[in-house]
Order: sequence, then structure tokens, then C-alpha cells
Amino acid sequence: MKTSFISLVALVAQASAHYTFPSLIIKGGVTTAWEYVRETNNFNTQAPVTDVTSADFRCYDSATSGTAQTVTVNAGDTIGVQSDGTIYHPGVVNVYLAKAPSSVSGWAGDGAVWFKVYQISAVTNGGTSISWPAQNLAGVSFPLPKSLPTGQYLVRLEAIALHVASTYGGAQFYLSCGQINVQNGGSGKPGPLVAIPGVYTGYEPGILININYPIPKNYTQPGPAVWTG
Repeated sequence: MKTSFISLVALVAQASAHYTFPSLIIKGGVTTAWEYVRETNNFNTQAPVTDVTSADFRCYDSATSGTAQTVTVNAGDTIGVQSDGTIYHPGVVNVYLAKAPSSVSGWAGDGAVWFKVYQISAVTNGGTSISWPAQNLAGVSFPLPKSLPTGQYLVRLEAIALHVASTYGGAQFYLSCGQINVQNGGSGKPGPLVAIPGVYTGYEPGILININYPIPKNYTQPGPAVWTG
């Protein structure tokens, strides 16, 4: 009985360490969960995606209905994505946008249409220490480039948990996609453009990594460079 109880406690603790990103941060306020964010397949389980080649790796919404609304913002605004708890695990964050051909509602985001607009990386000190500024954040806010063209976009946040990433498939991706309508945009040309899935193989040094021993001397953020406009 003692062993079973300990195992149960461990499972509960592990589950409580998982999280989703169901809300946007608009004008400093947090929106209702799944109002402007596509409901993810893990909205109940909070389980991460570990297969970077799966269809779920894009927006994790393959098994849920597309009921999200689209919120209007301006190019240059600071917006964000909010967790239902905190980013519990050590790791990094990437934020990607993809411009829809017309309405973003129901658009799949296929092809090389995604570009990175923000990231939170690790802080290293030559192998003596490594820290994770994204860890324990409840929300991630970032500026939309002022030259971002007018139109409707998916905004995809991925928090990459690296606590058990020393073997292939060990990195855990917590992600979601919100829907925004950008007004008063500019004439920028976002890039480089990548496909999701397709942007990672899972063997990148920032994804397949032992963060505990030996302590990494440096860290390479996965994905393309950030487009700032």
C-alpha cells in the first residue's frame, strides 16, 4: 500500500507540473480561457507534445473544434500569451506568427508561413551555471513589429521544457495558437519563413541536451532568427 500511495503522489505531482496556454494578454488584461486561443487537445490532461514531426506540433488542436474568436490589435502593440499556471519546468520560449491568406478562423497554417517574433533563451556562464529566465513566468508578453503587415495571424507560443531532454523525444513542448487581426500594419517582409512541423528535427543542440551534467557552456536557441521588422 505504501508503494502504491507513493506512486500516486508522484503521478499527481508530475501532472500538476504540466500547463497549457489558454489565454491572450491584450491591453494588459488576460482574456477568457480559449476565447481567442484554439482549444488544445490537452486542455484537460495538460500533457505536452514530444514528437516534433506530428500534426499536433503546430497548434495541438487536431482533435478539438475550432471555436476560437479573433481579437483585433495594432501593429506595434505589446501582446502576450498567458499560462493556466506557470512555466514550471526549466527551458526556453519561442513565439511564432503566421499570416493567413484571408480569415484566420479555420486556417490550418500549412506550409512555410511561420516566422519567429520573440524568444526567451538560457543564460550561461561558461559551464559554471545555467539559468532559465522563462521558468516560473505566468505569461509571456512581446511587441508586435511596427512593420508587421495588416492581416489576420496565428500566434503560436511554445515553451520547451528541457528537464528530461537528454534523450531523443525527451524535450516537452507546451504550446497553443491564438488568433489576432492586425490593423494599422506596415510594409515589412517577415522571415525567414519555416514550416511547422518541419522547423525542428528534434536533434538540435537546444532540444536534445542534458542541462544537468555537465552544465552546458553555452546554449543554442532552436529555430530561425527573430524577425523584429
